[in-house]
Amino acid sequence: SNSSAESLDRLYPTVGSTKAPRKRTTSQCKSEPPLLRTSKRTIYTAGRPPWYNEHGTQSKEAFVIGLGGGSASGKTTVATMIIEALDVPWVVLLSMDSFYKVLTKQQQEQAASNDFNFDHPDAFDFDLIIATLKKLKQGKSVKIPIYDFTTHSRKKEWKTLYGANVIIFEGIMAFADKELLKLLDLKIFVDTDSDIRLVRRLRRDISERGRDIEGVIKQYNKFVKPAFDQYIQPTMRLADIVVPRGSGNTVAIDLIVQHVHSQLEEVRAAQAALASAHQCHPLPQTLSVLKSTPQVRGMHTIIRNKETSRDEFIFYSKRLMRLLIEHALSLLPFQSCTVQTPQGHDYEGRTYSGKQITGVSILRAGETMEPALRAVCKDVRIGTILIQTNCNTGEPELHYLRLPKDISEDHVILMDCTVSTGAAAMMAVRVLLDHDVPEDKIFLLSLLMAEMGVHSVAYAFPRVKIITTAVDKKVNDLFRIIPGIGNFGDRYFGTDAPPDWSDDEDALST
Repeated sequence: SNSSAESLDRLYPTVGSTKAPRKRTTSQCKSEPPLLRTSKRTIYTAGRPPWYNEHGTQSKEAFVIGLGGGSASGKTTVATMIIEALDVPWVVLLSMDSFYKVLTKQQQEQAASNDFNFDHPDAFDFDLIIATLKKLKQGKSVKIPIYDFTTHSRKKEWKTLYGANVIIFEGIMAFADKELLKLLDLKIFVDTDSDIRLVRRLRRDISERGRDIEGVIKQYNKFVKPAFDQYIQPTMRLADIVVPRGSGNTVAIDLIVQHVHSQLEEVRAAQAALASAHQCHPLPQTLSVLKSTPQVRGMHTIIRNKETSRDEFIFYSKRLMRLLIEHALSLLPFQSCTVQTPQGHDYEGRTYSGKQITGVSILRAGETMEPALRAVCKDVRIGTILIQTNCNTGEPELHYLRLPKDISEDHVILMDCTVSTGAAAMMAVRVLLDHDVPEDKIFLLSLLMAEMGVHSVAYAFPRVKIITTAVDKKVNDLFRIIPGIGNFGDRYFGTDAPPDWSDDEDALST
């Protein structure tokens, strides 16, 4: 048929075709359910990686692994094994099953009677797949459709994935499009015996998708097996690695993991280079430091003193926070306006010219600034971002995110109590940019910053306004600000940090 001919023409290139080898690039990662529990750790997935260059974009494109193979060949299991063996926190697992096309009414009826071919290339929205993968490779957030296999339709809601440094894309037609192939850095074909695949499909479709055995077998003989022979099996020759026996082939999976790990080392080197960039330059013009009056200096003396009691530390920290936020609000855009006084006279005043203000606190210490913001901003909205440092890798990880849906129209007050290297602040800024907040509408507030953090944030995001009460010059080998203030969260909340993690205000995550 013409449809089949067009699909074949779009499919895999001829065996003899050659192209220049792709430059192997990478990053670190994320996965698809809200979190993925492995035997070694829990991998959190609601965020994005912190590796950005001096322009605030990813220092390298994501490394994309394509996993192809027949229906029920074990692709998802192999993907999960790779994620677990990698043991890194930022892997995106993207399934081709999410990208089935929206069916017409007639096609819906065919699907209900097992007469629609879901195993043909025309059943997939390749344009959306390619656009999605391109954005993920660039470190951008994407919206993924949610497909309901019981009703053969897309749900109304979509899910959001953030750009990752390792992306695993799995599906029966993973290699069945020329443009899609160009986005794959490593192609793996999972080769599993057809009888095993049929048994797995029967079990899955009956137990998980509410099908009857006759319907499953009918669909398999009419569509699944012919599609495998015509469209899927021929793509095996395009694979860089063929994994016979699927998840049972641990040797192949170990080799894949070793290759990806070698790519991640390049990213860590890029992160280290960013941390030391432009440290000898003058402080940026986007930085605004609260005037060091005797009162401000006195409060700093109290909260920096290790002998200060917790009650006094909290009291004077709150006073400084109030002054800092009042200073930040004075930098918002205002426009002239005229009002009439009770005496009947006009007063030429000023009024805030934006739509509204949203505060976003970087947990945990950033939330201590929320009461001061609420006290001076009527009806302010609050969002939260949780970022912590992985003590094994020294890399900040984003664990939780809650932002208002229409935050893109607001001026955003991003709050963290201390900033040392700026890694967490940069990650938080990237999250806000992903939610379409203009860079020049982001105000980063911190009680204390190190010069390193100021330079890193300003160099990556030159239009973000940076506001603090003091800037210290040094950061020690543990990325703590010198002379500093100590661990702000522990001193404020009266806690001791567990040995296996560090607050964002106390280590690299700030």
